[in-house]
Amino acid sequence: MDEFHTPLRIEVEPSNNLNDLLAERVAATPDRVVVEHKAQRGGPWIPLTAQEFDAEIVAVAKGLVARGIEPGDRVGIMSHTRYEWSLLDWAVWAVGAVPVPLYETSSSEQVLWILTDADVSVLIVETAAHAATVEEVRADAPTLREVLQLDDGAIETILAGGESVSDEEVARRRGLAVLSDIATVIYTSGTTGRPKGVELTHGNFYELTVNAVAELNEVVGYPGARTLLFMPLAHVFARFIEVLCIPAGAVLGHTPDTTTLIEDLASFKPTFILAVPRVFEKVYNSAEQKAAQGGKSAIFQRAAKTSIVYSRALDTPQGPSLWLKLQHKVADVLVLKRLRAALGGNARFAISGGAPLGERLGHFYRGLGLNVLEGYGLTETTAPATVNRPGKGTKIGTVGIPLPGTTVRIAADGEIEVKGIPVFRGYHANDIATQESLENGWFRTGDLGSLDDEGYLRITGRKKEIIVTAGGKNVAPAVLEDRLRAHPLISQVVVVGDQRPFIGALITLDPEGVPGWLAAHGKPEMSVADAATDPDVLESLDHAVEKANKAVSRAESVRKYRILSQDLTIANGYLTPKLSIRRAQVLKDFAGEVDALYASPAGD
Repeated sequence: MDEFHTPLRIEVEPSNNLNDLLAERVAATPDRVVVEHKAQRGGPWIPLTAQEFDAEIVAVAKGLVARGIEPGDRVGIMSHTRYEWSLLDWAVWAVGAVPVPLYETSSSEQVLWILTDADVSVLIVETAAHAATVEEVRADAPTLREVLQLDDGAIETILAGGESVSDEEVARRRGLAVLSDIATVIYTSGTTGRPKGVELTHGNFYELTVNAVAELNEVVGYPGARTLLFMPLAHVFARFIEVLCIPAGAVLGHTPDTTTLIEDLASFKPTFILAVPRVFEKVYNSAEQKAAQGGKSAIFQRAAKTSIVYSRALDTPQGPSLWLKLQHKVADVLVLKRLRAALGGNARFAISGGAPLGERLGHFYRGLGLNVLEGYGLTETTAPATVNRPGKGTKIGTVGIPLPGTTVRIAADGEIEVKGIPVFRGYHANDIATQESLENGWFRTGDLGSLDDEGYLRITGRKKEIIVTAGGKNVAPAVLEDRLRAHPLISQVVVVGDQRPFIGALITLDPEGVPGWLAAHGKPEMSVADAATDPDVLESLDHAVEKANKAVSRAESVRKYRILSQDLTIANGYLTPKLSIRRAQVLKDFAGEVDALYASPAGD
């Protein structure tokens, strides 16, 4: 199959906008909780009903009007994920303006580009450090009138100026936009080149969220559904969930600090969570290491294997045997229930995107009782274009079928193309890039994949990242990289070999994973640099490479690897804010390491 379409389930009036979506929630269930937030870190969760949340939005909107924000103006938000971000998003929409997110990790150069390209007039930052970053380039951003700081009372400052603005003015502005109008401009973090501003409309969010809720009601729409956002709200996936919770009737929470994530999950108790695969990998690896440190490595391994075997048996006509069910119950008592508790205890579903999770972890978590629904999408598709469905609608190892109103097809060269309600309208002030990416409504994703006979999409790699060896073999690096990153010692992997005689890999050790691995294997503490030369560490990495190579042919397998002296992080510029590797930058800066891989032939 080379094309699959899922019909639209819910049609939306073209004259509507996101403010109508919120108004429906307020009118339908004014006294039901819509948001829970903390007044201070470590404090209790404070519930806000739909009516109370709306009142706060209107108050902030009045303040924005008083500060001169006009319909169509761009308002920047640069912050960690916190309640105030969602409040500002909805308040900016309430005045007919356009929120423009900036990652809190952005450099001054990146900030300047977004401020000037999007013509941002008011910028709300979180911290003094963010304000200082903006100050470095403020003189070169002529449209920027004002910078407010959340940690210095930005919301209170905005509220103080709104007394003179009437409810009628906010109501008028809330009705100005239509589905085809821009709701936000999100700048792609990009693995190469300058970020492009993706123009997403009210219709992109409105139509996609209401149809996603109808399709995934068991996950997001049943009574008591709640989720805790910890992904950056500058990322389209988190913004999509922020909006989706409104028509779903779900409760939304925010946590800005991932160091307190386990505590926040325990107290908030989400029923569904969203994360990138690296989060699920780290949860598994840390649990494995903790068990090893307590002398229970064998128990954990047996429980993990049982969980995976049990999940795979669920996909067979006969299902798990009675003996396997008994083994699974024992594994649950000894190990699995503790992992569920670490995720808050009530999480039944997780939505994973950004990279392939892999069959092993997918089956492990389903056997644990957490159904991980892998999905696929980009900023240009308003986050999810495809997603697995609960129950029999899940095919582990795929990213599911298109959401309602969406069509996916595979081009002749294997590239995935998407058309329908989630597809953006174009790149801001960049007609050339828009024409290169969009043709007759079809968005060229740059990703490679295949569709099975039921329309389930499988991602096989990036079009621009395909490695062609000197022998002419085409290799998709993602297959090997994903498997190697699952090892507790490994942080990042970059597979290399373009125009080279064989496939190699650059590997970085995980500073968080190394101490636990050493302790679990009865070894003394040592630095990451020393661990990179330790014989036992190298032996474990050799086994990881051997295991990963089983997934590919001999010509595609990693023959040699080198451990880099530093990790690849957002801070040093080798990862994008959504944790994608800036491959071109890595290959440029570590060209010497790549050359060293090929200084001598690979052994067989």
